[in-house]
Amino acid sequence: MKFTKEMRSQFSHPFNLLAVCILFVGACVTKEKPLPIFGERELVGTDTVYHRIAPFQFVDQDSALVSNTTFQDKIYVADFFFTSCRTICPIMKTQMVRVYEATKEMPDVLLLSHTIDPEYDTVALLHDFAERLGVESKRWHFVTGSKDSIYKIAQTSYFATAMEDKSEPDGFIHSGAFLLIDKKGRIRGKYDGTKEEEVNRLIVDIKRLRSTNGI
Repeated sequence: MKFTKEMRSQFSHPFNLLAVCILFVGACVTKEKPLPIFGERELVGTDTVYHRIAPFQFVDQDSALVSNTTFQDKIYVADFFFTSCRTICPIMKTQMVRVYEATKEMPDVLLLSHTIDPEYDTVALLHDFAERLGVESKRWHFVTGSKDSIYKIAQTSYFATAMEDKSEPDGFIHSGAFLLIDKKGRIRGKYDGTKEEEVNRLIVDIKRLRSTNGI
């Protein structure tokens, strides 16, 4: 843009210069759309009530109880796996370690991995698995519980596939999804945990969610 002598004269006044700067900055700033909220919603009076993760209680790799309260006022990323999985799980865990590393300076972000083979994946085995990954239980919970409870919460709360299937090589079938949950227990994103570009998008969305205080 070419500035004329008259324009330079106008901009020399402090007030005019400030006004122009504000105008330019305002034109360059674009407001991002908020992340979507997944699941059914209903109108209660004048309020919209969104789908939330149902109450749960599992046991993690340190034998500690893990429930919704553990994630109160926290953003978290959830997935479903099993330690003997030879197909997508190793890729998923490599990608989840990336999320773990990317959020190490974010105290309000946690990770939650549910085993879908609780008969084999004991607390001791999950503890060993977490140690081999080199992760802290206070930031990344590997949980086990009753098979029915795990499958139910996967399918009805997280909208994720998790079930036994004897026709599969390892006897189970599950999705490779990473689910982003906000501080109100609502699903704000679903990402393919086997694809680096999808996990890159998840990391960006975690930062976006934090910028709005996790809601």
